[in-house]
Amino acid sequence: MVREIVRDEAVLGVKSLPAARADIQVVRDLLDTVRANEERCVGMAANMIGVHKTVLVALIGDEYIAMINPVIIDRSKETYDTEEGCLSLSGVRSVTRHRIITVEYLDRKFKRRRGIFRDFEAEIIQHEMDHFDGKII
Repeated sequence: MVREIVRDEAVLGVKSLPAARADIQVVRDLLDTVRANEERCVGMAANMIGVHKTVLVALIGDEYIAMINPVIIDRSKETYDTEEGCLSLSGVRSVTRHRIITVEYLDRKFKRRRGIFRDFEAEIIQHEMDHFDGKII
């Protein structure tokens, strides 16, 4: 189901909790919502649809993948400065991102995965994971 995008910073500032199998509908809703906004969005965290769970979807290659309870287990020392926007906010803000990250996560079937992500894909994931801590770019 396509959900409304939350723009209330008080709601977005709440720390997310780990997701469980019972939260699978959140994954479906995130995928539906990001696809409905794909002309202006490349990733989305669950709190952006009002659910405080550690679930995100990100455009990896040419498809959106879901990451449940992702954890960055390694990151490059090399960083870069960029500007990012967010559907939950107006305008763009300056941020510093790691160029390469290694992430462990559960996929949509709750199978453990590990991936190495670079550049823009790594940026998307880092941005969405900031939402888990209530950090808004």
